[in-house]
Amino acid sequence: MTRLVHISDLHFGRERPELLEPLRLAIRAITPDLVIVSGDLTQRARHSQFRAARAFLDGLECPWLSVPGNHDMPLDAFWHRILRPFGRYRRYVSRELAPVWSQDGVTLQAFNTADPWAWQAGKVRRLQLWRACQAFQGSEGLNIVVGHHPFEEPRYSDKTPMKRAAPALKALNEAGANLVLSGHLHKWCAAGFVTPEVGDRMLQVHVGTGLSNRLRGEENDFAVLDYSDNRLGITRMVAGLSGFEPQAPLRFQYDAGRWTRL
Repeated sequence: MTRLVHISDLHFGRERPELLEPLRLAIRAITPDLVIVSGDLTQRARHSQFRAARAFLDGLECPWLSVPGNHDMPLDAFWHRILRPFGRYRRYVSRELAPVWSQDGVTLQAFNTADPWAWQAGKVRRLQLWRACQAFQGSEGLNIVVGHHPFEEPRYSDKTPMKRAAPALKALNEAGANLVLSGHLHKWCAAGFVTPEVGDRMLQVHVGTGLSNRLRGEENDFAVLDYSDNRLGITRMVAGLSGFEPQAPLRFQYDAGRWTRL
């Protein structure tokens, strides 16, 4: 079995200090094979915020990978954002903006969807899309896409859709991707896609914010994903009085190119 933890939107600079240790302890207790961070590690891409985010990740004492979010680019320093948008992210977090990972039938291809020219909306980069499609073709296990921005905006969202998201989603579906992890909205979702051409051929999991006080009507949370033999369990971990507590898991089976809720 492969166990993954998906966290997002930590927003150091607007974090809730009382949740730092509970979140760290909860992830350590889960002993994941990998922690996936889908962007917005910081609130304003300050040096001090990146240092705090990196210290938190190192304190997990388990493997992790991350992608940048729009908040990980400087908002209030235009030329710095245009000329070196990911300079501080590369310095403190990782030089790799779109990492890859594989283990025991799980293939993960990350996307850097942050766009310095459209600070909030994001975009799909063609080279990263090509690389992901090449990796997924012929892979019959769990093929994961990770990006900060959702590849499909839910009906309740007032966010600008990500540039090139619709054709990218179609291409990923045709290449064999079957799970998309993202953040950005600070809302929980674990379901198939509304886009008719995709539907239940792919699952999307948005987690909310792991640490931020910008809750948007929901609790701080993260997800635990357990995968084995084409079966996937998704457990939402929600911040409560005694730390992060699990909700009832959702269970899916992947067969004949589709996900079925068990």
